Amino acid sequence: MRTTVSSLQKMAVEGQKIAMLTCYDASFAALMDEAGVDVLLVGDSLGMVIQGEDSTLPVTMEQMEYHTRIVARGAKKALVLADMPFGSYQESPQQAFRNAARLMAAGAHMVKLEGGATMLEATRFLV
Repeated sequence: MRTTVSSLQKMAVEGQKIAMLTCYDASFAALMDEAGVDVLLVGDSLGMVIQGEDSTLPVTMEQMEYHTRIVARGAKKALVLADMPFGSYQESPQQAFRNAARLMAAGAHMVKLEGGATMLEATRFLV
């Protein structure tokens, strides 16, 4: 059975541990999925880990879509959570929605954005 937001909430209420690991490709997604990892995070950290960049700033939506798509192919039970890269949601809630929809279409079950109180309007719009 696929991990869902509801099943994660239930696990938290029941005090169960939730396993989440960062993943960038289908083969590791399949291994982590088989090992029982609950959530696979497709992180914008791929800029540094995979591409050799000095930061996550150069990571594009297209790159996040690609890695989300291939992680989703390997994940049969784990929830796939995709980072929204820098510049893909800061402009407006509508921009955040457009790009979140792209990641969802690529196979993400949930997206993650950063920014604290400044991103509250966009977060509320997405939820």
